[in-house]
Amino acid sequence: MICSSHLWSSNSRLARFAWRDDRASQLVEFAVALPLLVVFVVGIFDFSGAFTLKQKLTNAARDGARVAAADPANDLKGFSTPVPASVIDAFLAVHNDLVANNINDCGVPLGTAPTTNSGLTWTYQGTTNCPAGGLTITINRGYYFPVTGAALPSALCTSQSAGAQTAVIATCVSIQYAYQWRFGRAASLIGGSTLLPPTISVVSVAMNEN
Repeated sequence: MICSSHLWSSNSRLARFAWRDDRASQLVEFAVALPLLVVFVVGIFDFSGAFTLKQKLTNAARDGARVAAADPANDLKGFSTPVPASVIDAFLAVHNDLVANNINDCGVPLGTAPTTNSGLTWTYQGTTNCPAGGLTITINRGYYFPVTGAALPSALCTSQSAGAQTAVIATCVSIQYAYQWRFGRAASLIGGSTLLPPTISVVSVAMNEN
């Protein structure tokens, strides 16, 4: 009888100890929290990388627009050369900024002729060693917009209708750069889905000085 009572008491103590032991619950909590932690970490690095890239591209577009806007506009008359010198200057300014910031030029090296030309708009494109979409640099040396009520410039640097107003003539430089997001794959770990822009686009406009 004493042995049975002692055995029952020991089993009771073991049962109480097992119920108080929370080591297994900690493992479960970690397993549940881990995907969410991964999403946060990947999101921080991914969005900060996209923001940094956008800032660098913005500076490059500004430099290109300012350089071309300061050049004489007489090289645009009749297109005596395949590509006007002011357009080449804008492209070189953008390209040099990309190289200085260790941004892949997607196979659009110095001396490359524009991919397309329409009116006063020249477009450079490259996709080598870059995500789908690559790099697109658009330079419009005859960008115009109304004095008041102008909308924000588009990624294609398409001129706006001035209507009855006086048109402001400027140079527009836009850069569209493909960005490969990692946040979408991380979000799928918790059953989420994201729709993020495939490219980072920046536009800069500078009024022509000559």
